[in-house]
Amino acid sequence: MIKNIQILKSEILSDNWYTLRKVTYEFTNRAGEKITHSREAYDRGNGSTILLYNKEKGTVILTRQFRLPTYINGNTDGMMIEACAGLLDQHNAEDCIRKETEEETGYRITHIEKVFEAYMSPGSVTEILHFFVAEYSADMKVTEGGGLEEEQENIEVLELPFIEALSMMAIGEIKDAKTIILLQYAQINKLV
Repeated sequence: MIKNIQILKSEILSDNWYTLRKVTYEFTNRAGEKITHSREAYDRGNGSTILLYNKEKGTVILTRQFRLPTYINGNTDGMMIEACAGLLDQHNAEDCIRKETEEETGYRITHIEKVFEAYMSPGSVTEILHFFVAEYSADMKVTEGGGLEEEQENIEVLELPFIEALSMMAIGEIKDAKTIILLQYAQINKLV
């Protein structure tokens, strides 16, 4: 058990896209010793993600887009298949995911269910992600989706059989953690 955490110094290393800080802190460890650590923490804000599913058709809505960090780390084309997601900015988690769902997928969803929150990479990133699920139907489609032009988003909307999405996850075609978590949630809870 760590006790008596005290921030000794916090310096901004980068504030270009989001904020990267180097934080030096002191704490008392289990043996009662005072220890000092320096760690970097990346603050990109909190976010929301959602899995849209259609129980009757046995399908889910996912997106495909280029993700530079994956390309740098060996994803040969940089394309990732993901559940719709977005940063909260000034919105609460539910308002954020409603807005992002319509922008990215073209669906205006009515009823959404929050299933949990999770830190996605707690060793280096401050973000908490709010996870949602919602049923969709063809009559909820109001645009083609694809993201906002002014944000230079280039998002492909995918409607996939749920069983195919699970297979894609199993063979490594879907490698995004939030998407895997939501697909497994849907499978465990028999949503689709």
